[in-house]
Parts: sequence; structure tokens; C-alpha cells
Amino acid sequence: MKLKTTLAALLFCATALASSPHKYRLVWQDDFNGTTFDNRSWTKISRGSADWRRYMSDADSLYAVRDGKLVLRGALNTNLEADTARFVTGGLYTKRKHAVRYGKVEVRARFDCAQGVWPAIWMKPDYEIKWPHGGEIDIMEHLNHDNIAYQTIHTTYTHTLKQDQNPPHGGTYPIDRNAFNTYAVEILPDSIVFSVNGQPSFSYPRIEEHKDKGQYPFGAPFYLLIDMQIEGSWVGKADPKQLPVEMEIDWVKLYELEQEE
Repeated sequence: MKLKTTLAALLFCATALASSPHKYRLVWQDDFNGTTFDNRSWTKISRGSADWRRYMSDADSLYAVRDGKLVLRGALNTNLEADTARFVTGGLYTKRKHAVRYGKVEVRARFDCAQGVWPAIWMKPDYEIKWPHGGEIDIMEHLNHDNIAYQTIHTTYTHTLKQDQNPPHGGTYPIDRNAFNTYAVEILPDSIVFSVNGQPSFSYPRIEEHKDKGQYPFGAPFYLLIDMQIEGSWVGKADPKQLPVEMEIDWVKLYELEQEE
């Protein structure tokens, strides 16, 4: 049964990646044409205990809008009297402000590379639920000096039950790490479909027989996070000599899926 399920899932992925016939309606976009980010759409991410959140800071020096682009920075902390964290990083999210249930998200971004640096573009449920029960969609994660982006799904099924290969819950795709790339995800009733620069890159299907195991918890609103991260159990230790780093966001677009009548 497991082999049969895996083969069916892989066949679905290949079919889903071949084309995207779905129609979308643009519901919100940000081109960052002002002098600072719009706090009606974005909120600074506060610090927390998770790896990705350990060095988040609201310091103004970590946030800017420059030449029509949002800039998020990661740096060695030089103000230890005000903040004892070794590093400080900037990140924004659209929690309680903009979310997608079924639709598409596109982000055009460029980021610096450095040892121990971990920029990310991702999505979480826009309601309170303990991770990973509500699911997580990683549109783009980048490590160190890699020439690839990671795109991953996390759920109770993949994380708690360790079913991360039945079907595969993530993939990688080549990027030009020195240039802007467009990262996208389509959230659909039957699958999550990723792309890079308009090219399909990875798809994760809904498996009906596993619906009671938290395999596909998608269909509720998800909000967007964009953050510069430093260090963690996955990316490893940072090299302070390679800091500071920047992450530039050219634009963000959110679409709703147009339902067929």
C-alpha cells in the first residue's frame, strides 16, 4: 500500500508540474515605492525561542525601503547594552493583515550569501494552532552560499509521524544567487505547487487516505513571512566576518483562486 501510494503521489506531482490551468485574481501587492514599509500591511517579527526567531529585532537599522525595494538586514550586534543577543535580524509578516486560503503567492527577491545566514520566504496559518498541526509552507529557504533554494511542506504527517517521503515533502531548485529570482507557491484544494522564475519546481499532493493523519491541513488562511535569519541547527554557525548581509524584496503579490462555476 505504501509503495502504491508513493507511486500515485509521484505521478500526481509530475502531472501537476506539467501545467497550471488555474485562474487567479490579484487581491494585494506591494511594490515598496514609499520611504518605509506600510505598517497597515506588515508587522515586524518579534523575537522568540525557535531557531529562526532567536535574533529577530525591531531595531530601525535592520529595516529600510531603498530604490523601490524592501531591505531586511542581518548583522553582528554592536549595541550589547540595549540588546544582549549576539546577532540581530530583521523580518516582517502579514499576520492578521493579508492572508491566502486558496490562491497564489509570488515574491521577487535577492539576498546576500554568508556562512550561517538563512533568509526565508514562507507561510503559516493565520490563526492560533500549535506547530506543526496547522501546516507550514516554505516558499524559499537559502543556506550559506548554496546555488539552490529549498521549498518544503511541514505538517503533522511529515514531522510528527515522520512520513516525509510518502510523498516527498520538499525539493530544491537552482537559482542565480547573485540576482533577483521570483519564488511562488500555488495553494490548491488538492496540492501545493511551487515554482521559481515561472518554472514549476516541486508539488505536494493531498492524499485522501491520509486525511485523518494531518497530511494536508491546507485550506485555511495562511499569512506571509519574509525574514533574514542567522544561525540555527540546520544552517550551522555564522562567520561574523561575513556580516552584515541584506535581503532585498522587489515586490510581493497575493492572488485568490477563481473558483469554477
